[in-house]
Amino acid sequence: MTTKSKRTILTCAVTGNLTRLEMNPKLPCTPEQIANDCLAAADAGAAIVHIHVRYPDGRPSMELAHYRETVERIRARNTALVINLTTGPGGRFQPGDDNPAIAGPRTNFLPPMKRIEHVLELKPDICTLDLNTMTFGQEVVINLPPNVTRMAEAMYGVGVKPELELFDTGDIHLAQDLFDKGVLKKPAMACLVLGVKYGFPATAETMMFAKSMLPEQVEWTGFGIGRAAFPMLAQSWILGGNVRIGMEDTVHIAKGKLTSGNGELVEKARWLVESMGGELATAEEARERLGLK
Repeated sequence: MTTKSKRTILTCAVTGNLTRLEMNPKLPCTPEQIANDCLAAADAGAAIVHIHVRYPDGRPSMELAHYRETVERIRARNTALVINLTTGPGGRFQPGDDNPAIAGPRTNFLPPMKRIEHVLELKPDICTLDLNTMTFGQEVVINLPPNVTRMAEAMYGVGVKPELELFDTGDIHLAQDLFDKGVLKKPAMACLVLGVKYGFPATAETMMFAKSMLPEQVEWTGFGIGRAAFPMLAQSWILGGNVRIGMEDTVHIAKGKLTSGNGELVEKARWLVESMGGELATAEEARERLGLK
């Protein structure tokens, strides 16, 4: 067990890309709803909010206007909260049924700069940088080193700190190669993503092993999805990591009970951290530790 000597940074992942309205009708979808849930999460103790956007009917969106409105609504009421925009959408390829070399209808595979145009325009504090190439449902997520390099260089170029999303051991090896080449810069931040099928399984042993592989000077967060969300949150804290929760990761506050929203999930996460003897970092403390403006 790692003895905690610093406050824990909590990230709230408010909506994600795969959670559906039919799973929980409280899922925020419009820019106003997403912004309001981000602010509720901040009031409950989140220092960082991780944001995907959607169309009002719940479909995932990549529209710059949706990101802009969401960010502006948050900033109008809270200037300290750390904003983390996703760059995950745009990396998915579905091989066609008749010819796998031809993209199927669920493909959203885009050029690297198109995937991050909202980041270059809005310049959030942080944005995610996925390092995984893996089977993801019935599709393949593709993040090849040249594309990751181009996105990373553009992120740094506009003063945005990338958060490395690590789904399996190979992703950590790729991160190390990119550190060695100078593409990625230290101090850095990363997320260990546990529970996605064909990636890291959501177990205590896996998180301990993955954490042991991380390079030095990497501020890390571990989290799980679905029923593993709260157990992996606790495990990350025990191992000295930061924590994450939100409706991207789980739609339940307890077994068989849907959550009323992201604020309630953060409240439970805060209770867990404090029950184990920890304290949550403020947004200002997170900014200082992560080297953000």
